[in-house]
Amino acid sequence: MVKQQIETASQGHGSLLTGTTRHSLLNLLKLQGPMDAQALAQSLEVSAMAVRQHLYALMEEGFVAFSEVPRPVGRPAKHWALTDAANRFFPDAHGELTSSLLGAMRDVFGADGLDKLIQARTSGQIAEYAAKLDQHNSLVEKLSALAQIRTSEGYMAHVEEIPGSQGDFLLIENHCPICVAAQACSGLCASELTVFRAALGPNFSVERTDHLLSGARRCAYRVSPR
Repeated sequence: MVKQQIETASQGHGSLLTGTTRHSLLNLLKLQGPMDAQALAQSLEVSAMAVRQHLYALMEEGFVAFSEVPRPVGRPAKHWALTDAANRFFPDAHGELTSSLLGAMRDVFGADGLDKLIQARTSGQIAEYAAKLDQHNSLVEKLSALAQIRTSEGYMAHVEEIPGSQGDFLLIENHCPICVAAQACSGLCASELTVFRAALGPNFSVERTDHLLSGARRCAYRVSPR
């Protein structure tokens, strides 16, 4: 399952995943969050020694860092995580340029003009997503299709069923390729809930449970049948 998520995450990114342990490590940490070397080795089906060599090399370059987590017995475990510098390995959709353009649009057309622009983008996304999701019947099929769309756009998305729920799922986005632009224009993030709700239709509810811009590691949405 983990290896499938890593392969899926590479779609649409070209050089994001080259098949090397180094890039696989970066993608796995992006998808799963902090992990120790043994768990990384098991997920990637390589030796723990090889993983540690890559981790320390990546740490020297500033792309990963570790925190020590106490264990009941023995020395603390090193849990490795990506640093902000590692974002260079993932798509950013030319965030700085987009942010600058959004600021210029606000200056020229005012806040109302920028809102109209975002509304037009939202309407286009809804139409595009709905046309693709309408080809599927069940919620899991719709969400799988939506995750594929979002992954192709750079969001590294996948779907997980929520244990013990009545058919609820999480749509998880491990990366935000428009993060810089979203920081400059909060309406871009706000519109995503609108897009998902409209594209999935009135038979399902969608609520955001994790938000990258609020300090979370990822964005996640709980989707439930009504």
